[in-house]
Amino acid sequence: SNSANYSFNYAINQTVEFELKATHSSGQIITIEFTAIVTPTVTTQAIPGGIEQGINYDETNPNKITLALYAPGKQFIHVIGSFNNWTISNEYVMKRDTTNPDLYWLEINGLNSGEIYTFQYRTSDGIKTADPYSTLVLSPWDDPDITPEMYPNLPPYPDGQEFEVSVVQTNQPDYNWQITDFERPAKENLIVYELLVRDFNSTKTWNSLIQDFGYFKNLNINAIEIMPVMEFEGNSSWGYNTAFHMALDKAYGDKNSMKHFIALCHQNGIAVILDVALNHVYGRSPLVRMWMDDPDGDGFGNPTEENPYCNVEATHTYSVGYDLNHQSFATQNYVRRTVEQWMKEFHIDGFRWDLT
Repeated sequence: SNSANYSFNYAINQTVEFELKATHSSGQIITIEFTAIVTPTVTTQAIPGGIEQGINYDETNPNKITLALYAPGKQFIHVIGSFNNWTISNEYVMKRDTTNPDLYWLEINGLNSGEIYTFQYRTSDGIKTADPYSTLVLSPWDDPDITPEMYPNLPPYPDGQEFEVSVVQTNQPDYNWQITDFERPAKENLIVYELLVRDFNSTKTWNSLIQDFGYFKNLNINAIEIMPVMEFEGNSSWGYNTAFHMALDKAYGDKNSMKHFIALCHQNGIAVILDVALNHVYGRSPLVRMWMDDPDGDGFGNPTEENPYCNVEATHTYSVGYDLNHQSFATQNYVRRTVEQWMKEFHIDGFRWDLT
């Protein structure tokens, strides 16, 4: 028979993993795994002062992080990660803020200072996603092609997981900026070199740019505009297919190698302008995936009307990816945080706004 019906009842009072196997008369076996989750109790409690959306480190406690996620329309959210063996546990159900019931948060304690951990959110509708404000994500699609020459000591993608995961590490040392009062040239005096890291030389890394820095000095420029280097889909790109705007793409190297390049620019009187594509995001972004129409169940889809970040239909004819709704406070906050991250963490001197 090409079809069959079977039903059974199984009472549960906790999360249970199921495996369903169907054997065809030909001997073919089809296996489906699924998880049955008992709806957890969500505690309503005011979010601690000073906590922003995303990953918050505690300067006085290297054993703790606080996560905050804006998730309207979600009944509950579990945090799963290497610190709890990627299990769905009621101990890791996020709390709901008293003032903003769409804002969820959770303190995670007991972390080892300086140790690298990975995690995701799992929403009440079964979507697993990295934090949209991640500064480093691991990808099951891109990371296998990233070599140690590109990114030394890249943390391994966790076995048995799917989609991007966020990376957290407490007690990271601050970068020692030699110049903290760099004076940008006046805009009317800018002599700009537009730089695509991927195409500048054959090595395609921040470290290779540093080795070839004499080329820039000989041009007598006073600004370098870097085409987007935020986490994009794939490892070879112009960078405008951005998925995580606050995360550095790993194909060019780690964050300190980019900071070394920026510091060298400043030491030579060269400002650094960063090209940002905040008009849109691409499909791997949590800003899309958390509110999407996914009829085939592959984990990707188009934004729905409930999406607080993305327009269902682009508002202009030049759109690529998924159009960000800049009338939305959620998007405005995301843009503010993105710009703040690159200015404070990487000492970027200015921005080139793509398309928007």
